[in-house]
Amino acid sequence: MSHVSQSAIPAAVLFDMDGTLVDSEHLWLAAEIEVMADLGAIWTSSDQEHCLGGPLERVSDYMVERSATPLSSLEVRQRLLTAIERRMRCEPLAWRPGALELLRECRNLGVPTALVTASWAVLVQALADRMRDEVGGAPFDVVVAGDDIANSKPHPEPYETAARLLQVTPAHTLAIEDSPTGVRSAVAAGCVVVAVPHIATIDASIGAHFVTNTLRDLTLSDLWTRALTGGGVKL
Repeated sequence: MSHVSQSAIPAAVLFDMDGTLVDSEHLWLAAEIEVMADLGAIWTSSDQEHCLGGPLERVSDYMVERSATPLSSLEVRQRLLTAIERRMRCEPLAWRPGALELLRECRNLGVPTALVTASWAVLVQALADRMRDEVGGAPFDVVVAGDDIANSKPHPEPYETAARLLQVTPAHTLAIEDSPTGVRSAVAAGCVVVAVPHIATIDASIGAHFVTNTLRDLTLSDLWTRALTGGGVKL
């Protein structure tokens, strides 16, 4: 990876939200089960995994197909947004292991950060103030939400947009993702990618530079060095 900056830390860190920074997948599952039950259908953990990391439009399209509801995808999407926003505002904020510490380290070092998520801005806002309190200041310099862009993950546009807004080259950024969809997006944008699988397995063939089952006890320098040197898998 000779084209990538060999500095001790990246020029910026680009974080996914659901499943990477915060453990919100159980909230999504509960909301999806609720909406599908209202539509007279069943939603399983397999359905959740199938939609993991994807844009909200794809989830609502899938729900319409699975339930055979006469409602439009837009109507189902709004029901899902309402259900998950309620949970995100009321349920305790659960950080993924090591994620809060890594985000604080980035802010302490002055490393620019971006939140790059397929979730819509209304859901990001539901968590923003709570995250700010725990980080000790504004957690992100840039936010790219699912409804901010034309093409969501796995398209490279979300990560390309974040890098452009931060005025950095994607190859000099570290992207941290938990889903195959997100990893594909970051890899396609040219980022250096650390994968932290949460629900879905991440196969090495999709291009993550370093795969670890936790961010705990890993500094920003650790992650950057291991990813640049083809750190493989840390279990």
